[in-house]
Amino acid sequence: MSQGIACPKFLTDRKGGCSLLFARHCFPWDDEFMSKPETPIQKKNRSAIMNAGLEVFSKFGFRGSTLDQIALESGLSKPNILYYFKSKEVIYTTLLGELLTDWLKPVRDIDPDGDPIAEILGYAAHKMEMSQNYPRQSRLYANEIIQGAPRISNVLTSELHEVVDKFAQLIKSWSKKGLIRDVDPHHLIFSIWAMTQHYADFDFQVRAVLGHDDPFPKGEKHVEDMLRQMLTV
Repeated sequence: MSQGIACPKFLTDRKGGCSLLFARHCFPWDDEFMSKPETPIQKKNRSAIMNAGLEVFSKFGFRGSTLDQIALESGLSKPNILYYFKSKEVIYTTLLGELLTDWLKPVRDIDPDGDPIAEILGYAAHKMEMSQNYPRQSRLYANEIIQGAPRISNVLTSELHEVVDKFAQLIKSWSKKGLIRDVDPHHLIFSIWAMTQHYADFDFQVRAVLGHDDPFPKGEKHVEDMLRQMLTV
C-alpha cells in the first residue's frame, strides 16, 4: 500500500495490513501505482482535499455535498480531486475511517490497573478536548449516525461494539470491587458521549445561550464534577 496514507485500524485485517475494503475505497488504482510512495505535492493535495471534504461534509452532510463544492473549498480542480479519490463517497468514507480510529484510541488507552475514577474522568476530559478542537469531525459523525449510518453500520456493530463492550466490562468490574459506585456501564458511556459531544454538535445553540463566554472551561469542570459525584463511593 502507499506509504503516504495510514490505514485506519478498524479497516485493517488480522495481520495488520489494509483490508480489501479499505484498499477499494481509498486506493482505486492499480498495484503499481499503490506501491509507490506519495510525493510531497501529492501529500499536500490529498491533505487539502481531505480538509475541504471535512468542511463541506460537516456543514451539508453526505447527500447535500458535491465534488464541485469540495473542489472550490480545496482550491483544486475536480479532475485533480478524482485523481486522488475516485468519488465523493471515497473522501467521505476515508474521513469517517480516520475519525473512528481517533475516537476509539482513548478507550483503548484506558489503564485497567489505574485509578478507576481518574481513568473515567480522563476519558471524559479527552472527549471534551476533541469536541473543542475537532467540532467538524464530531458533526460529520453525527450526520452519518442521524442518517442511519449507511456507510459505517458494519463497523459500529463490530469493532465499536467490541471496544465499548470491553470498556463497559471494565467499569462493571470496578463496580464489583467497590472501587466506584454501581452504575450501568453502557449508559455511563452514553452519558459521557452526550455531555461532551453536545458542545461540538450543538455549538451554535450553546454559544447563543452563553453569549460570548467560552463554554469549555466551565463545561469541562461541570462534566468532571458530575461524574466524580456519580462514581465516588
